Amino acid sequence: MKTRLQFLFVMLVGMSFLQAQEITVNTSMGAGYTNQIFYKLSTQSEVSFAANSWDIAMLRTSSMAFSLRVNGHIGISVFEASNSPSDWTTIDVADETSWAQLYNSDTSWNEGAFDKGSATYGWGEYNRASHHVEGTIIFVLKYADGTYRKFINEDFYGGYTFKYSTWDGSAWSEDQTVTIPNSNNPNNTYNYYSMQNDEEVVAEPAASEWDLKFTKYYTEYSPNFMYLYTGVLHNDLVEIAENVEPDGMSSNPSLTYSTDINTIGHDWRSYTGNSFVTDSDKSFYIKYADDTIYRLYFTDFSGGSSGNLSFNFENVTQALGIEKVGENITFGVYPNPVKLDKKINIIFDIQTVNLNDNIVEIYNLVGKRVLKTKITNTIGFYEKEIDLSSLNSGVYMLRFTSGEYQQSKKIIIQ
Repeated sequence: MKTRLQFLFVMLVGMSFLQAQEITVNTSMGAGYTNQIFYKLSTQSEVSFAANSWDIAMLRTSSMAFSLRVNGHIGISVFEASNSPSDWTTIDVADETSWAQLYNSDTSWNEGAFDKGSATYGWGEYNRASHHVEGTIIFVLKYADGTYRKFINEDFYGGYTFKYSTWDGSAWSEDQTVTIPNSNNPNNTYNYYSMQNDEEVVAEPAASEWDLKFTKYYTEYSPNFMYLYTGVLHNDLVEIAENVEPDGMSSNPSLTYSTDINTIGHDWRSYTGNSFVTDSDKSFYIKYADDTIYRLYFTDFSGGSSGNLSFNFENVTQALGIEKVGENITFGVYPNPVKLDKKINIIFDIQTVNLNDNIVEIYNLVGKRVLKTKITNTIGFYEKEIDLSSLNSGVYMLRFTSGEYQQSKKIIIQ
């Protein structure tokens, strides 16, 4: 039955049982890591942005979701200087030792340094009358060259209105007030702004056009000590599993996928003596929402002298595309992304009688269940069509439950 399921699934989604050849990628962040690199495995495409082109990033994917990240790559530090907007004119850089330093999350894109301030929503409070989030926290950004800028995000309502000013060594410059609506760059996850150049910039490709971001980011080196590493963060639209494979890919690797954006991170290389050494025994499996899976490992890294690095990858969907839920059931989903008719098919193979219900549930990205249906629990091979026309376009999580076993897959409705 399992062989039959695998064969039909492959035929339906147009996959091939021929394993792809490894692809070698040589790329570079530039000497001193001057660039941030975005890479898409399925298209073998690369986009580069100057690392110093932006200071703050604003999540723009929803009128109800907000996040503010700082550009840690270029060494900007964020401090909470005051929890009262009335202190704006009296902020003094001489008080730096009393300020609390804040960092971007290295596991989620949706939690930036500013979101970790002491207000209810990090940088502000919700106004029940206006339904706006209003800024209450004054932050100071300290740059690698010693420049200070004070910053407050004054309002969020379908976009960000913020104010900033630069310390000239004796006084603050004239305030700059900027509004960046979420409607800007609708295919991107974040909008970006450079306070150094007083302008909005684009510093990432469309969300669907990248999997991996080669960058510098802060992570905890030891308790209460943050260190700026060079490494790889991944897109929310993929999940990644790490596996140690000194003898190459095994025939049936046991993989646990994670949505933590630092799953690849920096531990694929180490510093030994006077040079970096890559750990090619560590393999990373990158799974798309349509269950396409790539296996990747690193082969070279030069460090900051040139910023050069190399990795190999290949499509291994043939071996890993079908999910085994329990001892006696496997299932697959197609098409994914879901096409214009908004219908999706669940194919499943039950090898023994199951006394429990087999259930398919679909959840939106805030965890709300938007669909639930039961499917048969008798022996056999089945296909069930599910109509998703009641759901809006976007990313959802499909959960298949068989007794005590569960598997989840991201699905995209176009």
